[in-house]
Amino acid sequence: MKRLLLALSAVLTVLAVVLPTRAAAPKKVLFFTKSSGFQHPVITRKDGQPGHAEVQLTELGAANGFAVTCTKDGSVFTRDGLAPYDVVALYTTGNLFQAGTDAQPPWPEGGRDALLEFIQQGKGFVGFHCATDTMHSGKEVDPYIRMIGAEFVTHGAQQKATQKLVTTDFPGLEGADQQYEMFEEWYALKNYAADAQVIYLQSTEGMTGPMYEGKPVYPSTWIRQQGQGRVFYTSMGHREDVWTNPIFRKVVLAGLNWAAGNSTYTVKPNIAQVAPEVPMAPAAGG
Repeated sequence: MKRLLLALSAVLTVLAVVLPTRAAAPKKVLFFTKSSGFQHPVITRKDGQPGHAEVQLTELGAANGFAVTCTKDGSVFTRDGLAPYDVVALYTTGNLFQAGTDAQPPWPEGGRDALLEFIQQGKGFVGFHCATDTMHSGKEVDPYIRMIGAEFVTHGAQQKATQKLVTTDFPGLEGADQQYEMFEEWYALKNYAADAQVIYLQSTEGMTGPMYEGKPVYPSTWIRQQGQGRVFYTSMGHREDVWTNPIFRKVVLAGLNWAAGNSTYTVKPNIAQVAPEVPMAPAAGG
């Protein structure tokens, strides 16, 4: 009996070595790049080919365990349409209920609710650059704006600005430089979410343009908890060379991994401490 057990143990050991382990299935990302307002060149398709940002996010994702599906068709924004995905990423402008500039199919009735429910129930959201120039508020702050964490107001000329890392323990950014300079189109925003945790602050020192005066810093990359879901946004991403910049790609990958649940980090709101002068969103219903 002892010999039989030893023989069986040897066989199991061999099988454990020989049989390949099954790789984890890639997390699925829906990258939505519809332009109901201004269409940025970085997501403009030419001769039916994907836009630059679509190519870059697809390649970055494929190299890091993500399967990225790119679309400009808003009709996917239903409960069933979003169900296969782990993360929804937006590079969008304007009122997505309207066909608008690119004449691509808009969100169906209930499309915004489908997205918010998708996140609320535990999935991830990643917003790039003009995702805050989307679904602008009327008399009250739009629910989409409350979700993403701020609303675009304006921008000045493209120029260098210093980004300061204020959440140094965010997964994927440990050991990253405490600050860096980048030439980009930088946003001035309003209706910031009081429960956001700022990852990077944009210093306005040395910047030109009235929209940057009077505010020493603007949060430019942050995270939020939305129900059970995870929201990540960065204002970067206007220029093609930014999408190939190693710093930007590192930030994006850190955000994707957290939004998809590949890394664990508990949101600790800090916006009131690190950027007390920025215009905050009024309390819901206030």
